[in-house]
Amino acid sequence: MFELTNKKAVITGGGSGIGRAIATLFARQGAAVHILDISEAACEGVVSEIRELGGTVQAHACDVAVQEAVLACFGAIGPVDILINNAGIAHIGKADTTPEADFDRVMSVNVKGVYNCLHAAIPQLRANGGGVIVNMASVAAWVGIKERFAYSTAKGAVMAMTLSVAKDYLDDGIRCNSISPGRVHTPFVDGFLAKNYAGREAEMFAQLSKTQPIGRMGRPDEVAALALYLCSAEAGFITGSDYPIDGGFITLNN
Repeated sequence: MFELTNKKAVITGGGSGIGRAIATLFARQGAAVHILDISEAACEGVVSEIRELGGTVQAHACDVAVQEAVLACFGAIGPVDILINNAGIAHIGKADTTPEADFDRVMSVNVKGVYNCLHAAIPQLRANGGGVIVNMASVAAWVGIKERFAYSTAKGAVMAMTLSVAKDYLDDGIRCNSISPGRVHTPFVDGFLAKNYAGREAEMFAQLSKTQPIGRMGRPDEVAALALYLCSAEAGFITGSDYPIDGGFITLNN
């Protein structure tokens, strides 16, 4: 079950965190993995890990916010079977405290970046007889989270794009779903704590963990396992759905 042998998968933002976990797991399950990240240097660790496991992987330096670069990258990769739109950036701020430049930056990566990859990949998926797309949304698209105005806006757009793509390409054999993680322990979390709570990292880590009703943060490999299922033949009856993986955050945090 959950084999991806002979499948070619593109994973954006695959150099670290959730993207890295997805890339590693997909390679273990037989996929030829192509990682898109802002620089090849950002992918060195995961590329080495996958190759040590005997997997097939190639890294591509690509700014997903630049359509010309994305089209060139997908053109070099060739026909694909799976697209994981994972690349994204975070932002803290309310509507009246978010500078225009920050808002535009979040939209360019988290919304336009997803669109650019969809725009490039869908013709290849169609030509390949179909395939699977998984977009990384967020619990921030489901519930209000303090001081996440731009980020929530972007992830709401990702969820809406998921529904639109799922509807538009049913007849082409393309399935499209999204995943909405809660708080997941990634290098971003550690960097955020070090920057904003120097000397109090352990205390704040515990506080952030408790915001998930299950009592801890998620792990990247847990999100990767869900992505694997959604991209596998076993999920062939699933499209146009969002899957929260949030330790009960959406439904139990009352």
